[in-house]
Amino acid sequence: MTMEPDELMKVRARYDAEMRRDAQPDAAEARVERSGAVVRQTTPGRGWHGVLWSDLDEVTADAEIAAQVAFFTDRGAGDFEWKLYGHDRPADLGERLRAAGFAPEPAETLMVARTADLAELPMEPPEGITLRVVTDEAGVDLMMEVHARAFGTERPRIRHQILTLLRDEPETLAAVVAMAGDTPVSAARMEMRPGTSFAGLWGGGTDPRWRGRGVYRLLVAHRARIAASLGIPYLQVDASDDSRPILERLGFGVLGVTVPYVYTPAGYTPANCTPAGA
Repeated sequence: MTMEPDELMKVRARYDAEMRRDAQPDAAEARVERSGAVVRQTTPGRGWHGVLWSDLDEVTADAEIAAQVAFFTDRGAGDFEWKLYGHDRPADLGERLRAAGFAPEPAETLMVARTADLAELPMEPPEGITLRVVTDEAGVDLMMEVHARAFGTERPRIRHQILTLLRDEPETLAAVVAMAGDTPVSAARMEMRPGTSFAGLWGGGTDPRWRGRGVYRLLVAHRARIAASLGIPYLQVDASDDSRPILERLGFGVLGVTVPYVYTPAGYTPANCTPAGA
């Protein structure tokens, strides 16, 4: 059952507080800190760097953007992200980020649902499909194989992140691959930070030849049951345009739109970037 608008607004405020303003690192090796009017994460090596939350206005925004560019550039972080939400202020923050050299990536819809509702979804796999829980590098490689076909790109940073979580904090990760015989056809993960109200659904992708058969829905139901068993009240997704209609049919409501703004220093490539903290 989709939440009513008043409930969605309360959940959005809770999300902003827990997952942005008071965010926890997304890996044991990462660090989250508040610096002035922003909350940012830095991670050694291939991990994610970026701004998670900000409290800016027309007077302070440009100087704070410049300060964060200088901070991450000085650390040799390579490209980093400013994760902008539609209700962030000032209203023209996206334009200011573009003027400072950031490039927007495709917008995503921030969606949320009650875990208890989704845990009731049927778990009968489509014919020929079995689920493999990912616990090791071989399973992660199967996930990456699916992602390459589903999204058309290699994702070494995501591979590194999943392997790091499996090694350091396996209790915060639930990853799964849908198999058609010996062939991986869909994959997804769920990340859960201790003490928070939201489990994040990430990386849900299906081989184009297997779309429309209920595999994606199965992976959502699988992760929802895990979250429900752990007492996590909400599931959260940054949904693509392809995923949003499916999630809406499953009962997810919209909290807003988020756009990743990425800053890439001149001359930076992954091969010549000095790792953060090095």
